[in-house]
Amino acid sequence: MAIACSGPVMAQEKTKVVGIYTVPIEQQWVSRIHLALNAAKERGDIDYSYSENVSNTDYERVMREYAEQGANLIVGEAFGVEKPSRAVAAEYPDIKFLMGSSLPPVEPNFATFDNFIQEPAYLTGLIAGAKTKSNTIGLVGGYAIPEVNRLMNAFIQGAKEANPDVKFLVTFINSWYDPPKAKEAAFAMIDAGADIMYAERFGVSDAAKERGVLAIGNVIDTSKDYPGTILASALWHFEPTADKAIADVKASSFKAADFGIYSFLGAGGGSIVADEKLATPESITKAKAKEAEIKAGTLKIEINDAEPKSTK
Repeated sequence: MAIACSGPVMAQEKTKVVGIYTVPIEQQWVSRIHLALNAAKERGDIDYSYSENVSNTDYERVMREYAEQGANLIVGEAFGVEKPSRAVAAEYPDIKFLMGSSLPPVEPNFATFDNFIQEPAYLTGLIAGAKTKSNTIGLVGGYAIPEVNRLMNAFIQGAKEANPDVKFLVTFINSWYDPPKAKEAAFAMIDAGADIMYAERFGVSDAAKERGVLAIGNVIDTSKDYPGTILASALWHFEPTADKAIADVKASSFKAADFGIYSFLGAGGGSIVADEKLATPESITKAKAKEAEIKAGTLKIEINDAEPKSTK
């Protein structure tokens, strides 16, 4: 006897992943998250939706709305909304949260991450230190928080290792996305003698290009946008972090852990690209050798979260 079915055979529902971003998806850091989650969507692993340009004051409401709509995993930034984001997570213990954060994870469902790319930042420092002629390098960052400080400090470490005479100009624009302000800060440093700029924020490479100096990229590779300007870049790849979190959610094994380790070179979460036409051959050779040591575990780049200071 045949059994009539009122609809198609039930298929396993896709994992619903949501991204909540306080800046445009074009911004460096968020663009890498968006790229990785889109890739998972295109593979058919997840359903992915997102909201961008969400203000800190509206963040809690947006989180709660997505939670009520049945999201399985919510990814976003808790940096400016640590208390409310953790409060929302506590209200929805069955939903998993993976949030960029300066603070520890919280059981049972609030995991944290960030772009721990201090290793490739150090390698770009080796290249920059060997290239500067004025012995002055400028660094423009968003906020003086651990996630930014550790990258700048690693870069400074590499530059000083390559050139003990190099001095640094450091400033923070107190914004995650204000290219004009970052550009003006970079102009001031170039006027003060910097011939290489560490572009932690958008806008810095524009200033470098206009003034004919070099720039070090951060998180994404913008060399095609600034040909002849980007000396090297420390890249972040969110795919290892995203894929691990998604797999854990699917397997019901997601834990409130620190996912930062998946940004390390050895996990495939970071890498370096360099323009070998601009960099000195010796610095490229040294950077490649140091990269091999890091991946082999024989060289460890310390995480220094202290605020970097100008030395010139």
